[in-house]
Amino acid sequence: MRRLLRRETLGRDAVAGVVLGVESVPDGLASGVLAGVNPLAGLYAYLFGMAGAAFFTSSSFMAVQATGAMALVVADTDLASRADPDRALFTLAMLTGLVMLIAGLLRGGRLLRFVPTAVMTGFVTAVGVNIVLGQLANLTGYESDAANRVLRAFDLVLHLVRVDVPTTVVGIVSLALIVVLTRTPLKSFGLVVAVAAGSLLAFATTLWFDWDVATVADIADVPSGLPAPVVPSLDDVAYLLLPAISLAFVGLVQGAAVSAGVPNLDGRPADASRDFVGQGAGNLVAGVFQGMPVGGSMSASALIAAAGARTRLALLFASAVMAAVILFASGVVAFIAMPSLAALLIVVGIGSIKPAKVVSVARTGAVQIAVMAVTFVLTLVVPLQYAVLVGVGLGIVMFVVQQSNRIRVRQVEFRADGRIREIEPVEVVPAHEVVVVQPYGSLFFASAPVFEARLPRVAPTSTGSVVILRLRGVDQLGLSLVEVLRRYAVDLRDRGSALRLVVTTEEVVSQLRHGGVTEVVGDDGVYRGTEWLGETVRTAHRDALAWVAARSG
Repeated sequence: MRRLLRRETLGRDAVAGVVLGVESVPDGLASGVLAGVNPLAGLYAYLFGMAGAAFFTSSSFMAVQATGAMALVVADTDLASRADPDRALFTLAMLTGLVMLIAGLLRGGRLLRFVPTAVMTGFVTAVGVNIVLGQLANLTGYESDAANRVLRAFDLVLHLVRVDVPTTVVGIVSLALIVVLTRTPLKSFGLVVAVAAGSLLAFATTLWFDWDVATVADIADVPSGLPAPVVPSLDDVAYLLLPAISLAFVGLVQGAAVSAGVPNLDGRPADASRDFVGQGAGNLVAGVFQGMPVGGSMSASALIAAAGARTRLALLFASAVMAAVILFASGVVAFIAMPSLAALLIVVGIGSIKPAKVVSVARTGAVQIAVMAVTFVLTLVVPLQYAVLVGVGLGIVMFVVQQSNRIRVRQVEFRADGRIREIEPVEVVPAHEVVVVQPYGSLFFASAPVFEARLPRVAPTSTGSVVILRLRGVDQLGLSLVEVLRRYAVDLRDRGSALRLVVTTEEVVSQLRHGGVTEVVGDDGVYRGTEWLGETVRTAHRDALAWVAARSG
């Protein structure tokens, strides 16, 4: 703590905290709107999520807030169907925190290895589109009853004459101000100024022209104090478990993006699992104090770093600023116009769409394009908690398919001068010869058919030969591969030839024995490798030459 309270960093942390705290007030309300819940739940999530996670993440500047992707998952969870929707929301945040905490302690950050860039690009792009489409109703005042955001957007286009003019005017003015002001020296403060200006416009036109523009006060009572702690609804846990797992995964991915994009000042590498623990702590605190689920926010983390923060204490300053606004300016918060918040969210949604990233993925091949497109479409048309899990499953399937098709087989040739070289393998095992084969790639159940197809084929003419299969570095085979080897050994034996295996672990020997391979090749047909490279395969090669010579004479 003494290191955090140093005089040379305290001032800069305070300034950065004020910048993020002020900017987070409209952002927090907007996140609640995006999630379809009480906007105050978004505000409280920003406040308590940042404070709760500040000292637990490995990334010093990770601001844990209610992100757009997480808000959309909440919106698709149908909390309104629960007996107490508000309490179900807080329970969801706490349950998400618990899942994150457990996964982080179990080193769940390693799961990121199984998420392809194509899946995440499709998901993030669709989230951006969903954010924009989801706010068209608040921007225009036209409420469609279509089934999903895409259909509601088409319905709006077909019924433009039914948009609410006052609401649309305030929304478009706010949108224009955000675009203009964020390109001035105001930068992120331009968001605050634009939302304030749009809200003032709504207030003035209501006063002068009797326009009716929705404000935060129209959909929620804004108290002048901090929320009291609540306990979770145990009856809702089973219903909320799947959304909580989806939210946890979204938080993991977004947290990793923050770690990569906003590095620690001391150069210390981030730990994805510890960041997961920190986000879990933030969710637990946010849920207890009536907030919605939270995760690592790239925009907020980048903002506080750019504002000059030197330590994680800046996050506490930001939380303190938000608390002060709630305590002393709740009346101002109540008059914030909903179209202005919608405009803010639309800008955020558009900003999260990265055309360069999409083009980069598209250039990598047809498979990547297909995976990205499927993830994108799913995220648009099905509830996000399912789209997230399908995306993860798609990533795992894609990984398995790629690994299973990357099997290469090379033939090892021993030269008379003692040198060894690799060449393309023969297509058919020739008669009365020794063929040494070296596979490369991941040998597991899914790659077994590919591996079998790439081995030299055993033909009726493949008599009196020996095929040596060098499996150096292979620690596990699995039943599918063992069966491939057994069939190959039987085919060779039936032609009067033989299979020899060079392995490096006793576990592989045990698998060969239990799979019936050693019954065909014999115990002496399995060679144990040593620490000396090439020694065992040379021994097997000499023995095979003698075996062939004995049967050729």
